[in-house]
This record gives sequence, C-alpha cells and structure tokens, in this order.
Amino acid sequence: MKTFNTLLITASAIILMSCAQKTQNNQQVVMENPKVTVTTVNAEYVSQLQVYPTTIEADIVNNIAPQSAARISKIYVEIGDKVEAGKTLALMDEVNLEKARLQLINDSIEFGRIEQLHQIGATSQSDYEAMTLKYDVTKKTYKNLLENTILKSPISGIVTARNYDEGDMYAMAQPLFVIQKINPVKMLINISESKYSQIKKGMEVDITTDAYGDQVFKGTVDLIYPTINSMTHTFPVEVKFANKDLTLRPGMFARVTVNYGDNFRVVVPDRAVIKQVGSGEQYVYVLNEDGTVTYSVVELGRRMGDRYEVISGLDDNATVVLTGQTKLKNGITVDVVK
Repeated sequence: MKTFNTLLITASAIILMSCAQKTQNNQQVVMENPKVTVTTVNAEYVSQLQVYPTTIEADIVNNIAPQSAARISKIYVEIGDKVEAGKTLALMDEVNLEKARLQLINDSIEFGRIEQLHQIGATSQSDYEAMTLKYDVTKKTYKNLLENTILKSPISGIVTARNYDEGDMYAMAQPLFVIQKINPVKMLINISESKYSQIKKGMEVDITTDAYGDQVFKGTVDLIYPTINSMTHTFPVEVKFANKDLTLRPGMFARVTVNYGDNFRVVVPDRAVIKQVGSGEQYVYVLNEDGTVTYSVVELGRRMGDRYEVISGLDDNATVVLTGQTKLKNGITVDVVK
C-alpha cells in the first residue's frame, strides 16, 4: 500500500510538470514596434553661399627710406598718425644737399653765360652742349638729394611703423617709416575653378570679422586673376571694402561670403540626419505608406541654423524620422507618435 501511494504521488507530479511546461511553451511574446516622430520635408529656394577665410590688407603699403645711409636730423610723425600725400615725415643730414645746392647755383650761372655766348656765336656748339649736359645732371642730382633729405609721404595713409629715432644713423637695414593706405582695404580669397564663370567684377560680397562679431560689411569683387592654379585648381580674387571710417584694419581675420544665387532644394532638420561613424556617410530614415522605414543616403549642402540643404538622396514632400532612429533598421515597421 505504501508503494502504491508513492507511485501515485510521483505520477501526479509528472502530470503537473507536463501541464506547466505545456502552458509555458504555448505562451506568445508580443514585440512592440519602435516608436518614432516624423516630419514632412519640402523644397525651397536656398541661397548658395560660400565662406572664404582671409586676412585684411592695406590697399597700398609704402616703405619710406632715403637712398643711402645718413644721419636722421628730425622726425615729424609718430606711429598712428594720419598723413596726407606730400606730408614731411623726416629730415636727414643736409650737408650733401647743401653742396648740391651750391653746385646748382654755380652751374646755373655758368650755363646762363654760355647760353648768351652761344646765341651770338661766341662759343662752340660742343662747349654749349657740354655745359647743357652738366647743368641737367646737376639739376637732377639736386632733385634726387632733396627727395632723399626731406622725406615726404607719397600717399595719404597711416604711419604703421617707425624704426629709427632722431640722431640715429640710417643704415638701410629696414625702412625708416611704413605708410599704409587703409581706405580702401583689400582681401585676397581663393575660389574653386568650378565657380570661375560665376564670379564677376563688381559683385557685392559680405565681410565679417572676429573683431566686430556679427556686424556685416559690404565689399565688392575688384580684381579677378586670369589664370587657374594647376595644383589647387583655384584662382585668386581680390575683394575691396571702402573703409571710409577706417573701421577695418590690416591684419584682422575676416570671412568673405559670396552668394552664387539660389537653388530649389529639399531642406531637412538636422535632427533627422544620422552620421555613419567611420565612413562619413550621412543618411535619413524615410517613412513609407505601409508604415515601414527606408534607409536613404543623402548628400548635404550648406547648413542653415538647425536645417540642412539636401543636394541629393531625398524627395520633396518625403516624410522623415525625427526621433527614435537608434532602434531602426532598413524595412522595419514603426509606430508614429505625436
């Protein structure tokens, strides 16, 4: 009897375990679709802007120095002074100039005497020509010494360097002064050869600088170089800005923005764009009518705040996934939430 009871208990346990196993095996796990938010993208006119970093330069730079070594007698300007064309900057030692002046007076008198004799035929033609030549050389010598003794500015501008003091011996190692004309200023940018036909002289461009933040200055294309660099496939373009109030200064870092016109392109929010690590590929997920998503590689153009211009890879009026992309793969069904 005891044996029978033991067998009955064992059989019951097996039956119960079997039933439990059957119930477990029949249980179905319900998988939820990934939840995403979406938006519809549209095409619009997008300005084709290209930004070129550059450095502001003076329109003209003059290095002022005498022709030969001499002692500096007097300096009349300092760094930062505004000077007009013809302004006296410095006076060099005048000994040689005085000698040339006396020689000029003497030759002038001698020439006048020879000329009177020549008019009445009292001197030979060769003597007259020799004296004429000597007098011309003396005048040119005096003029040259005058220009190199009383140093004057050839342009209107600002004194940006003074490398000597009064009493110094100018030794021709570096210029005595540097004068820069900074109204206008110029900037040199290098543009891709693909844009050569789109750049025209007189085109208006925008100029921004670190020094003035978001303030935009209006410049123009002043010079287009006629040849293309065969190594970089770019060509130089010179941009000028009037700079009437001398706001921009040589040496400032600047950015020149050129507008190449408008293109009608699809624009997509930056949140929809996924960057493939390693390959550099960029893509979006497009929602299909059947509720599935498709992986679409896109070529992006310029960024405009929190949006990108799409050059290729996305159709107008397409619906793209904004959030929830981490759980997606090509062809998967999704649930759209608001």
